[in-house]
Amino acid sequence: MKAVPSQGITRRSATRLIAGSVLTGLALPSLTEKLAFAAPRPGVLNPADTAFLDEMERQACLYFYEQADPYTGQVLDRANNRASGGQIDPRFASSIAATGFGLTALCIADSRKYLPADHIRRRVLTTLQFYLRPMPTEHGFYYHFNDVKTGLPLLNIEVSPIDTSILLCGILTCRAHFKDPKITDLATQIYNRVDWPWMLNSGKTFALGWLPATGFLTPRWDHYAEMMMMYLLAIGSPTHPIDPSFWSNFSRPRVRFDKFNFISGHDPLFIHLYSHAWFDFYRKRDAFADYFSNSITAVRAHKAFCLSLNRGYTDDYWGVTASDWMHGYAAWGGPPLMGPVDGTVVPCATAGAMPFLPNDCLRVLRSLKEKFGEYAWGRYGPCDAFHPALAWYDADVLGIDLGISLLMMENFRSGFVWSTFMQNPEPGNAMKLVGFRNY
Repeated sequence: MKAVPSQGITRRSATRLIAGSVLTGLALPSLTEKLAFAAPRPGVLNPADTAFLDEMERQACLYFYEQADPYTGQVLDRANNRASGGQIDPRFASSIAATGFGLTALCIADSRKYLPADHIRRRVLTTLQFYLRPMPTEHGFYYHFNDVKTGLPLLNIEVSPIDTSILLCGILTCRAHFKDPKITDLATQIYNRVDWPWMLNSGKTFALGWLPATGFLTPRWDHYAEMMMMYLLAIGSPTHPIDPSFWSNFSRPRVRFDKFNFISGHDPLFIHLYSHAWFDFYRKRDAFADYFSNSITAVRAHKAFCLSLNRGYTDDYWGVTASDWMHGYAAWGGPPLMGPVDGTVVPCATAGAMPFLPNDCLRVLRSLKEKFGEYAWGRYGPCDAFHPALAWYDADVLGIDLGISLLMMENFRSGFVWSTFMQNPEPGNAMKLVGFRNY
């Protein structure tokens, strides 16, 4: 297993290949975009499928409650999926991104009554109070990985704008859902103190991060990826905004695979999922694209890519994104091919893509549980990744992978995260400022 810092850097695809140029003009919707509107939203499910997804969500919510420190609210980056009795994993590395997903999970758990309401509200308040202070920050941004009990950053860990953004999305979801004066005040203070222009480092795009010893990292968030949320949160900030024109500063390269043509960097599938977990891009477009339809195309292309590899993937078994594998952690997938894709399947790839290709993704998840559930499923649902042909089943689950699975399954079922998060005025205002319109 790779060291935690390496997991964080690969997860955010720090080394990127930028191809193509920024698209210009307002393109007409493609056939794929038109077909996308035929998909029901929220999803219409039979009782068996509803029960299956409900159980997966319930198990994921349990992770975010049990594998968080009760005194800080911080969620562990990963934990053993075979633990019994809900004991907290002895590892100490928490992830601010996992905590952001976890705060949203608590809202889902409250809405679906998976956990006692008073326990949930108390945990949210504990987390926000700790993150306001004494949790260390730099200009309002947080360190990527921290000690779960103290909040102190782990060795050589960067201040991360993208992971801070995921955390903020969770915080703002809590603000909108609970409508509690204390939660509202804490959440607003945390969001409003983030100094977004500082992370630009006098550039046209955000720096990848900042290290105390050396300063800003050289790579930048300069092409389409999971960071749409980051730019929109920054543009919508009521206290330290960046100009809406920065939305046009990152490139939108195109990938062509088989019959599919879509906006993407040379990155894993998760980049097409993360911002969509909170921001509602459905039937909206800016001057460049309909990003919801773009993600539909990306998921379809990914399925076709997996099936083209001749490595054991079928209609019942596909989906690879950044995850564990037999030899550590890999930012792998495609198209184009990234990393040593070897027939391993990663359940969060299809669970996180539920709103985009629901029938195909649900088919995979049901099949994985029916065929491999004895080995691949544990207390918190499916393990992070597995390769049945090699008799390898990951012992762990990862907070961010459970998180994207949970949020997108809930969005498919009810639209809850979208409708709740978008009640905050800042996201909608930011989308208007950068030119999104409904159609």
